[in-house]
Amino acid sequence: MTNPKTVRIVAVVVIAMMVITLAASLFGCAPEQKPSSAPSVDPVSGLRFVAVSELPKEAQDTLKLIDKGGPFPYNRDGVVFGNREKILPKQSNGYYHEYTVKTPGERDRGARRIVTGQSDERYYTDDHYASFRRIAEDNG
Repeated sequence: MTNPKTVRIVAVVVIAMMVITLAASLFGCAPEQKPSSAPSVDPVSGLRFVAVSELPKEAQDTLKLIDKGGPFPYNRDGVVFGNREKILPKQSNGYYHEYTVKTPGERDRGARRIVTGQSDERYYTDDHYASFRRIAEDNG
């Protein structure tokens, strides 16, 4: 590039690209992001939401059984959940009921459960009540 005319053209193009880049960063030309219509945390329980579609297949199957009213594969399904861990919102005894979520490879019930409340709220735990997530009512 010894031709002065070519050098000037290249310099103008480089400067123009720098100006465009600077303008784009100053005026925020990033794609507009829509605010999430659904909150990520349940305002009542303070627990994070989890979409039904993000649950393991076995949990989705258990939700379908709950919706149908059974039959349930474990004799303890549907028993009162006492909320002794006090992670779920405080309610009167008998408000919550628990259902087993089958865990592949486990010989017994395993650690996964769905807990339902009388107001149709549902919670999922995969660590035997050490933590819960509120199941979002997204119909799957």
